[in-house]
Amino acid sequence: MRHLLLLLAALMGLAATSATAEAETRVPDRIVAIGDLHGDYEAWEEIAREAELVDDKGHWSGGTTTLVQLGDIPDRGPESLKIIRQLQSLHEEAAAAGGEVVVLLGNHEAMNVVGDLRYVHPGEYEAFEDRRSAGRREATWKANREKLLAFYRQENPDLSEKEVKALWIADTPLGMLAHRRAWSPGGELGTWAASLPAVVQIGTTLFAHGGLSEERTREPLDAINGRYRYALGADPLTDRSVLEDPLGPLWYRGNVMRPAAPEEGGVSDASDAPPPRLGRMEELELVLSRYEAQRLVIAHTPSMKGIVTELGGRLIRVDTGISAHYGGPRSFLVIEGDEVHAFRQEPDGTWRQQPLDDGE
Repeated sequence: MRHLLLLLAALMGLAATSATAEAETRVPDRIVAIGDLHGDYEAWEEIAREAELVDDKGHWSGGTTTLVQLGDIPDRGPESLKIIRQLQSLHEEAAAAGGEVVVLLGNHEAMNVVGDLRYVHPGEYEAFEDRRSAGRREATWKANREKLLAFYRQENPDLSEKEVKALWIADTPLGMLAHRRAWSPGGELGTWAASLPAVVQIGTTLFAHGGLSEERTREPLDAINGRYRYALGADPLTDRSVLEDPLGPLWYRGNVMRPAAPEEGGVSDASDAPPPRLGRMEELELVLSRYEAQRLVIAHTPSMKGIVTELGGRLIRVDTGISAHYGGPRSFLVIEGDEVHAFRQEPDGTWRQQPLDDGE
């Protein structure tokens, strides 16, 4: 399926565009941080209201608050487009009120841009359906008939044209072509994703979707963000390997966990073993010192019991499995000066402030 999607992206020949977005350098009185949403608009809407970011009509009511949404809006749920559209509107409304909406680049935004659609919910395609969807799909078949026949016959040369077309229709639900056009490099949402920073610093707090490794923080944040902006660009010859970097800010989990040590005898030659990495605390302290920061806020690795702090309160994890797909508690973090507070919705629907007990 992924190879088919990459073929489609090449066939569609998207035009190149570019955009950038940088977070403000001011230090707001109030910051609200929200983790992975994964297409759950209802959860996002309730959190935003409880955090006093939006009113009953969905318009910005946060005043000078800065909202930081830490990425992974798409996949696993059906309504990521609806969330993105509202965040785009709130970005303008917040700016007019003296506030700010910052959305970070997550690994799932990057996956959508490069055509890795393993976790796309069928509802995501349905969100792009319109009265032209069937005609668009038929026109794409006709325009690329020979290439599609060759593609499907790689595995079964005996397929008839009718059988190939039936497979193509099954693999291409209505709305998928518009979804791919929007998310592909240079498309509307691909360009939007390219405008999102991978790392943001607000005052003495760093924010990244996955985490920050020692190896990838040896340069200024502008340089890190520039690498990701370039990798999401429209040029088909662009090197996009950074988007899958396990030590990069989209994917890194080393701030939360370390792989288990190899069993005795598992390494035949000590010279083959990679040099030992810093421990979690040592690495975090080094990363924070490089940017004169006090704490790092991350998402990506869920804490199903709610928002937690670790490593002496210097690491805060805000991915709590918010979306219905995971079934974790809805939550948000508030930073006001030196005060940090976490809020979680209880099973009975009530909200309460959650103690931030340091796990390590």
